[in-house]
Amino acid sequence: MFRSYLFYKSMKTITENWNIITYAEAWEKQTEYFNEIIDAKVNNKPHTNTLIFCEHPHVYTIGKHGKDANLLINDQFLKQIQASYFHIDRGGDITYHGPGQIVCYPIIDLEDYHLGLKEYIHLLEEAVIQTCRHYGVEAGRLEKATGVWLDAHQPTARKICAIGVRCSRYVSMHGLAFNVNTNLNYFNYINPCGFVDKGVTSLSKELGKEIPLKEAEKVLEEHLLKLLNDQVSVK
Repeated sequence: MFRSYLFYKSMKTITENWNIITYAEAWEKQTEYFNEIIDAKVNNKPHTNTLIFCEHPHVYTIGKHGKDANLLINDQFLKQIQASYFHIDRGGDITYHGPGQIVCYPIIDLEDYHLGLKEYIHLLEEAVIQTCRHYGVEAGRLEKATGVWLDAHQPTARKICAIGVRCSRYVSMHGLAFNVNTNLNYFNYINPCGFVDKGVTSLSKELGKEIPLKEAEKVLEEHLLKLLNDQVSVK
């Protein structure tokens, strides 16, 4: 695991890279970090905000208000495609995580950055939009559909990044899943985020070539940290 430290004013933000990790292990670890911050806030103790980057083996996750009907395959087929399935405690419906996808779990106290939940989700979207722009891909938002989209208001609308978070006492967990070199065939087995009329895409599909995953991760990390720092600086 690689770890870097960035200091903004008197606040410390840590970036950790968990590399390839099973979803179950990552969920357990981020929950520990999440509970540590909440406990520190309740007891008025210092805490550390952490941006976690990782990559998962094939897995489908569904949020607390999601519908199992949006998983279009049975348990036997899940085994055939070597995928697992988790009901989890975030918002949103069903999504896919797998190799070639950047997953980022910011375990942070939103109050440290003067953010409400809607502003925070907007910030996550903006970091991905700016990362896409870095590679010459124009992305944006779709009203009432959290995440980052290409051709958002066209019949060809397709999602390049899914976002789903949990927030308690203004502490966040879960986060975003950004398709870079993702095998998009795995999305054929679900109604992504509950949509039956929207497509999915990846950075490599849009550019016609694979992108070094660690390179794209670094670009995303820089945009996220800058946007968070800007929130601290302007208040």
